[in-house]
Amino acid sequence: MTAFVFPGQGSQKVGMGVELAQASAVARQVFEEVDDALGQKLFQIMKDGPEADLTLTENAQPAIMANAIAVLRVLEQEGGLVLADKADFVAGHSLGEYTALCAAGAFSLADTARLLKLRGRSMQAAVPVGEGAMCALLGADIEKATALAAAAAEGEVCTVANDNDPTQVVLSGHKAAIERAIALVKEHGIKRGVLLPVSAPFHCPLMQPAADAMAEAFDATPPQALRVALLANVTAAVVTDPAEVRRLLVEQVTGRVRWRESVIALRDAGTDRFIELGGKVLGPMIGRTVADVSITSVIGMADIEALAKDL
Repeated sequence: MTAFVFPGQGSQKVGMGVELAQASAVARQVFEEVDDALGQKLFQIMKDGPEADLTLTENAQPAIMANAIAVLRVLEQEGGLVLADKADFVAGHSLGEYTALCAAGAFSLADTARLLKLRGRSMQAAVPVGEGAMCALLGADIEKATALAAAAAEGEVCTVANDNDPTQVVLSGHKAAIERAIALVKEHGIKRGVLLPVSAPFHCPLMQPAADAMAEAFDATPPQALRVALLANVTAAVVTDPAEVRRLLVEQVTGRVRWRESVIALRDAGTDRFIELGGKVLGPMIGRTVADVSITSVIGMADIEALAKDL
């Protein structure tokens, strides 16, 4: 069985999608459609930067999605792939869940871009700059990370945001609490804590205003029927009902990305092949989480041609 997976924030870099756009009119069409939907020249920022503009949450989120969907569309139109025939599941890391839903037909490309723009903006606006932070714990499992978060909180928010793999967990919350967590890593048997270069504390209760904004957005743009089952971030369980998808997307803004558990759930459901479209971020996490599975990362034209032959 095969799962197509889609990367989250942090996988953006200046120059993304350029080679694909030069090689394929289909890819260029995707980037143009996203630009039109957003009323901005997002592809120009992806192509030329500056990096500071691309890293802005409201740009990074639709850009990462557009890049992955461009890869998928080229695979579909030039490689003859029909996703619903080849994929048993789709999944994505945080914003990648929206990409997965776009791939599965729950949202149009234009709507996905607009939803992610709003999501990025709302997440940025939920907490004043400098009040929140996130840190990656290296050499930490979920038990150690949870204990550390509880010890560092001291009445503030400090919680597990992403359970990425057996060696990497991300905490999110108030800046002072995150700094305390980094200072306490050794006491909790964790190798290292690294402050992440993010502009807001994602996936924690401080994001509630952004969750409210997304709930309102889904009134106007609810998810449609899925052509492929989704493995949801916040439950690490399969979901196919659009109303349930909508509820979980709202919950996801403040909730934990259970990526490690999602990968295990996919493997337990029979997935032995993971294909990451538009990045090389999830592949290593999957490899550290489950053994004896095939992992392919697809970014450029050569990757697409190789995969098209193989599917």
